[in-house]
Amino acid sequence: VQAIPQALAEPTAARARVERLYSVKALDGFGAFEEAEVSALGLIASYLETTQAGRIPALSPPRRSADGRYLAIDPATRLSLEIDRTQRGEREGSLVACIDRTVTAPGCRALGERIARALRDPEAINARLDAVGWLLDQRDKRRDLREALKAAPDLARATARLSLGRGGPRDLAAVRAAMESAQGVAGLFVANDPLAGPPRLIGRALDRLALTPDLGALHQSLAEGLAAEVPHLARDGGFVAAGCRPELDAARTLRDDSRKVVAELEARACAQSGVALKVRHNAVLGYFLETSAKAAEPLMAAGPDSPFIHRQTLANQVRFTTVELSELDAKIGQAGQRALAIELETFEGWRAAVQAQAQPLQAMAEALADLDVDAALAEWAEEVQAVRPTVDDGLEFHVEGGRHPVVEAAVKRQGQPYTPNDARLDGEGSDGARLALVTGPNMAGKSTYLRQNALLVVLAQAGAFVPARAMRLGVVDRLFSRVGAGDDLARGRSTFMTEMVETAAILTQATDRSFVVLDEIGRGTATYDGLAIAWAVAEALHETNRTRTMFATHYHELARLEERLDHVCNLSMAAKEWNGDLVFLHEARPGAADRSYGVQVAKLAGVPPAVVARARSVLERLESEKTAQARLDDLPLFAVMEAPAVVVGPSAVDVALAGIEPDDLTPREALEALYRLKGIK
Repeated sequence: VQAIPQALAEPTAARARVERLYSVKALDGFGAFEEAEVSALGLIASYLETTQAGRIPALSPPRRSADGRYLAIDPATRLSLEIDRTQRGEREGSLVACIDRTVTAPGCRALGERIARALRDPEAINARLDAVGWLLDQRDKRRDLREALKAAPDLARATARLSLGRGGPRDLAAVRAAMESAQGVAGLFVANDPLAGPPRLIGRALDRLALTPDLGALHQSLAEGLAAEVPHLARDGGFVAAGCRPELDAARTLRDDSRKVVAELEARACAQSGVALKVRHNAVLGYFLETSAKAAEPLMAAGPDSPFIHRQTLANQVRFTTVELSELDAKIGQAGQRALAIELETFEGWRAAVQAQAQPLQAMAEALADLDVDAALAEWAEEVQAVRPTVDDGLEFHVEGGRHPVVEAAVKRQGQPYTPNDARLDGEGSDGARLALVTGPNMAGKSTYLRQNALLVVLAQAGAFVPARAMRLGVVDRLFSRVGAGDDLARGRSTFMTEMVETAAILTQATDRSFVVLDEIGRGTATYDGLAIAWAVAEALHETNRTRTMFATHYHELARLEERLDHVCNLSMAAKEWNGDLVFLHEARPGAADRSYGVQVAKLAGVPPAVVARARSVLERLESEKTAQARLDDLPLFAVMEAPAVVVGPSAVDVALAGIEPDDLTPREALEALYRLKGIK
């Protein structure tokens, strides 16, 4: 992080800097900006002037991003839900990585942007859903579109590099290829029936793919003048196609075919002089004509009008030159430099043309990326059997058979099924509870259930289909998630302090249109303190904020809120004990859990048997007394309980099976043996 002088944020100087950046006399044409906004723009302009060294990229006009346009997600929630990065900071394992089926780099970036900045306007959300749904139904067209997009290079990056003066011939080739791909993509959507055309957003993207006259001229120039295979750097040359510039072709011919040119001049010199001359070359004289001393006598005797000029006499050879040979020597020496200079001049012309057309090229790049995202979301929806959510202005949150997209993909890779779950909330309380209290054992799936529903909100408002049988969502303005514990040592905050800071942010910012998921609030302090905080937070969210909330807790006392508050329901994650072991069913069922099964989970985690046995003994004593705190002194201090001995030996079924010889049994005897085995207890 680099500190920036405070003077750079001074509004007057910032305004002048921004005006200079956009080459305008006033910013009024871009809108009415407040001083704080102008200061922010001035800081951006200062950063660009410092880092780009006088070469400013193609910039769109500044515009204010309205608060009501996007779903607000704070950093803690984004990290908790692992939307674009996991809590380890990796992309793999995040929501974006899970649903990413894009085939281009710009499409991948656009998908991340779309998920990270989900919308709030139902009309805009449904327009995106229309595009995804149309491509989901048009399977053949979607396949052709994705194949066509695979050939599209990164037009946005190539245009930006060329506009900054940092690009090379390969960026020009990328621009050419992208425009060709854009025309190929547009050709896929030519429909004979106007009523069967694509939805509005796809139609807008196709409009941006059309070549304007200036773009058409640029494409034609690159198609005709840029070679098929181009080097990485312009100074390497060889990227201008033959026939584009006659003077370049002549320089290349002289550079590349100099031996042929010299041989032709040698033949003419021999014919003109009648002497056997050979063209030679060295670093001192350059090119010269050489013959033997005997053969050179007629040339030496010739007068001043002779075209052959004496240069050097050796013991056995005499060397001559001509005006034509001297000029050829100079031309050959300069041909390579001349050819490169012509190519660099041509490159600069193309680069300036790209810079002049930066905005329509950026619009074309965005259109290709948007089409890639729509097709990718349709492809993912088909893979996971996702459905279109119903998004409106209500306050409902109804999900049937919802699934966590990341967890489902992980368990399916392991060959295991995923258990879907329903959810029903209503901010008005008329068609569901406003606040759902979720109880159940550790490892039963409470946190997954909470995150699952929050991610379904993100997907739906991003314009993607959702992994569920059905979903109805009243748009959410702010999404909050307090799931998982972590400290912030850099700020001197303990785990509990961090939890309380995030909870305070939720209570002060959540509205009746927000969606909140909270996991085990109050667990980081004393039992009664934590219970009191959790109780008060639940009441505030229900009565004051009136927000749709899912509240997971191990404080079973909170289950009584269902009787005390009007719009609260209890849910529990089902689990069963089987032969002393705990089996998780991962099902969210109505009603509160009767216990947390913490000791059984400790056993599953590999806690030593002696410790598990001691914990079970303490738990039984505490649960048997009404006043647990008063009876703690009755427990033997540091009592060590031996783990119950595991009896290893044959069971009654094993003994019975050992006495059976299958090969000696008749069918009737086999049936009788089966009934005996069934009767063993």
